[in-house]
Amino acid sequence: MSLKEKIDRDLKDSLKSGNKERLNAIRSIRAALLEKEVSIRVGGTAVLDDDQEIEVLASLAKKRRDAIEQFTLGNRTDLAAIEQLELAVIEEYLPEPVSDDEITDIVREIVARTGASSMKEMGRVMGEAMKTLKGKADGTKVQLIVKSQLSL
Repeated sequence: MSLKEKIDRDLKDSLKSGNKERLNAIRSIRAALLEKEVSIRVGGTAVLDDDQEIEVLASLAKKRRDAIEQFTLGNRTDLAAIEQLELAVIEEYLPEPVSDDEITDIVREIVARTGASSMKEMGRVMGEAMKTLKGKADGTKVQLIVKSQLSL
């Protein structure tokens, strides 16, 4: 079952159950995926591949995390709670996140393979690491680990 089919099925289930918060979150996911499809469409129809779908979902998750942080700082716990619910629904469709140890192992392997030895080569290491970890790890966390590995 494709991600789009799963989202459509979950949308129907949410409509039937009357869970409005989940329904709104799934609708926003569908809208973001459709918007991405339209933006890449050239002279007809376009279908997103798995990487593009994960990219859209990761972007939505990052936006929700940022909003939660801002609402919490602004003492708007009511709005932060709504964003938290939406984030939980988005994360259901994302691949399982990797642990810090797994990220460190992947970064070490990339550093060894590329021969990177200084912070000047951080961009190359980050590029390869983010390709490998797309949708599975937060870019900020990966950046911290890359910096720690290159500063050894």
